[in-house]
Amino acid sequence: MNDLSVRPLDLAIVIVNYNTCALLRDCLRSLYASELSGLSLAICVVDNVSPDDSAAMVRAEFPQVHLIANTENVGYPRANNQGLRFFGFRDLAAGSTAAPADETSASLPRFALLLNPDTVLPPRALAEMIAFTDAHPRAGAAGPKLVRLDGSLDWACRRSFPTPETSLYHLTKLDRIFPHSPRFARYDLRYLDPNVVTRVDAIVGAFMLVRREAIVQAGLLDETFFMYGEDLDWAKRITEAGWEVWYNPQVTVLHVKEAASRHSYRARVEFYRALTIFYEKHYRSTTAFWMDWLIRGGITVFGSLDLLKRRLRGQGPAAPASTEARR
Repeated sequence: MNDLSVRPLDLAIVIVNYNTCALLRDCLRSLYASELSGLSLAICVVDNVSPDDSAAMVRAEFPQVHLIANTENVGYPRANNQGLRFFGFRDLAAGSTAAPADETSASLPRFALLLNPDTVLPPRALAEMIAFTDAHPRAGAAGPKLVRLDGSLDWACRRSFPTPETSLYHLTKLDRIFPHSPRFARYDLRYLDPNVVTRVDAIVGAFMLVRREAIVQAGLLDETFFMYGEDLDWAKRITEAGWEVWYNPQVTVLHVKEAASRHSYRARVEFYRALTIFYEKHYRSTTAFWMDWLIRGGITVFGSLDLLKRRLRGQGPAAPASTEARR
């Protein structure tokens, strides 16, 4: 393992943590047990004021990790940006939409990895994902196959952009009714073989390997989002800058999933808020009036019904939202 004084760094890992101390420990142990084949690695953990002594654990057990201990929960994209800035990545200049690739500083890490603390990586995962991305020179971002504790696929690990049409099919659950339909099941690509390498629209922020040049051109994550949606937005901006996004099931990573937000009412509020932000940012200006009405009305109606059912089950708006392990 190399520290940040070694340049150029091959891989900079940013882990945003909230209240998952034991899982974070397992994640870090798996990272430091990685077989890197000569690759250099540095890790930054950004803790969003966890109440479970996560920050103290990192200080005591992983002194080689750079720890940013926030004094408030700043949200997932902002916390990730803190880590990315620590490794030297910067926001685009005000008013710009993309930076030329040749402006990339050679001192920046070749790759950045956004990683959830509720993941456990096999020893060869990092080396194989970097090798895969190196073999696809237009890949701006890549992600592995994510599986749950029971061995089932985490469907969020490869997705299409939530266009107005795709979002409507998802909200009305047509994607669940017709899971083999390329038209209705585009939201999380249920109709595709999960064991086939595929170019996709987006991958999930639980494991999102991003090329240095793609970050330079697309900029950092959009902090308008708090949790949910920011990885989709980043993937869209990366593809709009001319890069590709790839799903690589040749590498499998365990994802506990929603470890800190499984029963969070606020997390569901943020999910519907993120849908609205993404739609308004990327699609509303080119969407017909009737479709705009359907999308915005659908988010409101289906979101309200979902939240009402959660409140009837005893959840409430007072619960704070976590900012990791959320999908």
